[in-house]
Amino acid sequence: MSEAEKEVALLELPEPSSPGPGQILVTVEAAGVGPWDELLNGGSWDVGLRPPAALGVEGAGKVLAVGAGVTGFAVGDRVLAHEAPLPGGSGFWAERVLINADHAAACPPGLDAVRAAALPVNGLTALQALQKLDLGRGQRLLITNGAGATGALAIQLAAAQGIEVTATASAAAAERLLGLGAKTVVDYHDPNWPAKAGAGFDAALIIASGTADAALPLVRDGGRLCSLTSDAPEGERGITSWDLYVEPDAAQLVQLAEQAATGTLTLATEPLPLSEGPAAFARVVTGGAGGKKIVLIQA
Repeated sequence: MSEAEKEVALLELPEPSSPGPGQILVTVEAAGVGPWDELLNGGSWDVGLRPPAALGVEGAGKVLAVGAGVTGFAVGDRVLAHEAPLPGGSGFWAERVLINADHAAACPPGLDAVRAAALPVNGLTALQALQKLDLGRGQRLLITNGAGATGALAIQLAAAQGIEVTATASAAAAERLLGLGAKTVVDYHDPNWPAKAGAGFDAALIIASGTADAALPLVRDGGRLCSLTSDAPEGERGITSWDLYVEPDAAQLVQLAEQAATGTLTLATEPLPLSEGPAAFARVVTGGAGGKKIVLIQA
């Protein structure tokens, strides 16, 4: 992509090539839409798209063909994946996508395509952030934007480990987040939200842009701050502060998929037909998804 943002529109694209060694061709049943797709469209996140191309770096579907050396999957297997870079030069917002087999996870029988496609990027981001924050039972974590897809998953994963979570969100989302395992929800509309959240947190997970600087003073000396919005401040008082960028990880995705299949990990979804992709993209990048994960499905 060039630096200029490309128009997001419905296109007739050529079929992906046959899978090469270590690759699988997947018939896409559902594909996730996220704010990162704006980075793909503008070229800020280079995942190897070769325009004209389909956006989308996550989805679920059935294996249509396997390349040489692939032993973990066979034609007809259901899979989900986060893939970046995209070896076929085109993404999941299409009828078929070419991906690396070692980035795909088997889709459990109890997990439908919509919920599977909603999981990869948000789930892997939340899991990888929590693993790096390395908190234990009874420790305190501040999450900004707990109502979004990544925040909601991070709350559930953290609460399952016995971590005490305080999340910022709108008042309308408070009941839902408390039900997911947050101990406290603070209304981010309140300009005094940092004081309402308290202090002495062992770590902060920054998911809302522009909140890292306000969150840093709330972290105890020697604590940790992980930003998912590329704005981690300089550490102070012995605090370790860094930006995190999600990476494909099939083993982690297997873990997340199994939890989603059993209902111990949930995510609110809004399925829309693939034909509504441009409108879905516009909603997501302007914050209009209303706390739901938009998933494009084949009609």
